[in-house]
Amino acid sequence: MALDVRELVRERMPDFPMARCGRLVTDTSEFMRIDYGDVIELGGMHYLVFKDESERRFGLEDPKYWVKRCRCLESGESKILKLVFYESFTLHLGAIAVQCYRSPQKEARILMEVRGDIRFMQGVPINDTRGNVVRVLDIIRGKPIDVVADAIEADHETYFYEHFPDLLARFITACEAIASLHDRFEKHGDVRRDHLLMEHGTRQCRWIDFDYAFQSHENPFGLDLFGLGNILLFLVGKGIYTSRELARFPAPIIQSINEDDLSLMFPHRIMNIGKLFPYIPKELNYILQHFSSGAPLFYESTAELLDDLRPVLKTMQPAP
Repeated sequence: MALDVRELVRERMPDFPMARCGRLVTDTSEFMRIDYGDVIELGGMHYLVFKDESERRFGLEDPKYWVKRCRCLESGESKILKLVFYESFTLHLGAIAVQCYRSPQKEARILMEVRGDIRFMQGVPINDTRGNVVRVLDIIRGKPIDVVADAIEADHETYFYEHFPDLLARFITACEAIASLHDRFEKHGDVRRDHLLMEHGTRQCRWIDFDYAFQSHENPFGLDLFGLGNILLFLVGKGIYTSRELARFPAPIIQSINEDDLSLMFPHRIMNIGKLFPYIPKELNYILQHFSSGAPLFYESTAELLDDLRPVLKTMQPAP
């Protein structure tokens, strides 16, 4: 490491073990080689790497080697650096095949479009010396919205009447944020419940990770819409219900579930959960059924989804 950078580490982080200081990195192409103690130089600033980020999926920690938790030595601020990583895969929605791919350039573009909009993560794209588009992101102190809902200690009926209306209001705001992207002909691309964080203190819902893009000839925003439907399903049910969870319900309810009640995107999930919890308003259950295998019609836009959600919220909120 260049002497001036080592001195910068010693000056700004005197408690950092100097023996662990690694390389000065200006070309981030080989992100697997960038490790604890390395310093990434971007736009005249220096970022000391602490660890790789990870996300929890299907009960397992999934490391993201191209996403680094860092501290800016000049400002002292903690940052997340998303380095360039490309991948592609095919997702199937029933008989429809959707081509998905990761686009750092798309995320960089959206970051600039949503500057100052607290419904989204904030950050700036900076090119390294090789021209890789690195996204330097502010850290959001919060938890995924599903973790927030799951942590509420209440039976489902109590949860639904006392806690769900507030979560629904915040979810509607999040849907409005996605609609604002669609109005710009942009897509989030990876709408999942762990990509919607509720910030500590403000309880503001904020979207993260929009570097996925997809191509669909049926509906350019269809995958975002199905993602919103999956989040809504979790919030309404305070969890996801599959055939494994049906054993605790009465036999008539179990026998009433058929293929039309299941999710089009995830065929093992029960979308028509009004059959499981009869007190769920029909209007709300009707919204969920738009994402089921038996749906005669699907939502064409986020605006249509919002038009159905807002009246449901009004009926569930207490009168002033």
